[in-house]
Amino acid sequence: MTAALTIAFVPGVSPAKWARVWRDRFPSVELLLRPIGQGDVDDALAGDVDMVFARVPVSEDHNAIPLWTETAVVATPKDSALAKSSELTATDLADVHVIDAGPVPADVDGALDLVEANVGVVVLPQSLFRKASRKDLVARPLADSPGTRVALVWRDEDASELTEEFIGVVRGRTANSSRQTGGPDRDPDDGSPSARGGSTAGAGSKGASGSKGASGSKGTGKGDAAGGKAKAKSPGGAKSGSGKGSKSSKSPKPGRGKMRGKPSRGSKGNR
Repeated sequence: MTAALTIAFVPGVSPAKWARVWRDRFPSVELLLRPIGQGDVDDALAGDVDMVFARVPVSEDHNAIPLWTETAVVATPKDSALAKSSELTATDLADVHVIDAGPVPADVDGALDLVEANVGVVVLPQSLFRKASRKDLVARPLADSPGTRVALVWRDEDASELTEEFIGVVRGRTANSSRQTGGPDRDPDDGSPSARGGSTAGAGSKGASGSKGASGSKGTGKGDAAGGKAKAKSPGGAKSGSGKGSKSSKSPKPGRGKMRGKPSRGSKGNR
């Protein structure tokens, strides 16, 4: 069977730059990209998707590497009083009808239709506003909003050597330093600073091995640390998180999703 890796992504998050790196570095491993809805993360991972670019919070059963924080903006008509300001605060919205206060509207297009009709304003991630491309609306940063966090998410049973390599691509490691931890990456269209390497979408770590489907071939390479301040391990390192029952020495912390170390081997990525 041909080795393959399936990556899903929610609206407003583009995996294009990482896909280009992957296809250049691993031309023999097919990379399949799949757009999904904001609420479809769990179903996608339960199916044949290996990893998902999703917005936090995600299920605490999943592993998550936080990548960047999206800027929250207020979508308002061009001719509104709010449009005259370069930046807004919650106080500015006190006397305004807020159709949806975010962080991510359930129906972005429907909410923006109401804004265009001068019904009120909507708070949403800047990337989603740009994706909507509404020429009669403008977006103003909401200064006192924490924004939304984007993370790379996967399940223990789907971890494989291919998912390890994809983590390396997302974290910016070069082909010549594929086992060294790089800084977190960010969406070039997001417009917000990238998150620090030590920040987390959640906490806790556990090792696991598993497979899904009938395939059982292994991917490429092994050994890596992913997320937060975890240190990368070389293939000859003393310990690995890929064996059965192996666990991180760090105790779990409260949060959404688990900060994950080195993924264990699995077979979902190879078909």
